[in-house]
Amino acid sequence: MTDRDPLLDPAAMRAHYRAEGLDETGLAAHPMHQFTRWFEEAVSAAARGLVYEPNAVVVSTADAQGRPSSRTVLMKDYDDQGFVFYTNYDSRKARDLAENPHVSLVFPWHPMARQVVVTGTARRTGRDETAAYFRTRPHGSQLGAWASTQSAVIESRAELDAVYEELTARYPEGEQVPVPPHWGGFRVAPQTVEFWAGRENRLHDRLRYVAEANGDWRVERLSP
Repeated sequence: MTDRDPLLDPAAMRAHYRAEGLDETGLAAHPMHQFTRWFEEAVSAAARGLVYEPNAVVVSTADAQGRPSSRTVLMKDYDDQGFVFYTNYDSRKARDLAENPHVSLVFPWHPMARQVVVTGTARRTGRDETAAYFRTRPHGSQLGAWASTQSAVIESRAELDAVYEELTARYPEGEQVPVPPHWGGFRVAPQTVEFWAGRENRLHDRLRYVAEANGDWRVERLSP
């Protein structure tokens, strides 16, 4: 143990969860319907200033050699088929998914003592779906998708800003920005979806949906 200020000592940090918990009898039959319930509550909590960006999700991938990497992105859609996020197809996450489509997602709603953990496989969305979403992005974000060579090493911030300024001159506000061919979405089709609720004494509730071969979902309780 190192001698440090108790306020800065991770071992001394104690959050006592007193969430209402999670019971099997109250679950929806489909995990995406249960996710909808929790997501709506997270959005409501965000409106009250309790949760920041409820659609933020940690995406973990691994390359062909099994070397993992994680990052936070923003989920932009979900339905019974899975969760959608958008990225540069030349980024590390996209390169990983091209080699190894298995992925894990974590929605960390800490102020609510809740999280949702997903495992599944990712595939690219169609170009029509990608284009439809791209058109909803603010003009500056559309230019940013062109300006960023995501995950690549660059010399300086000035280099990035210069590219962005060039794009601003080429596509001024009000002019349509083409959809970058190297940019688009991934849809994560879930194989397991775990709902975690913090409880007292670290005896948390963990209920996990598991996809069955016939299309049904089995629910199992995990020890905390």
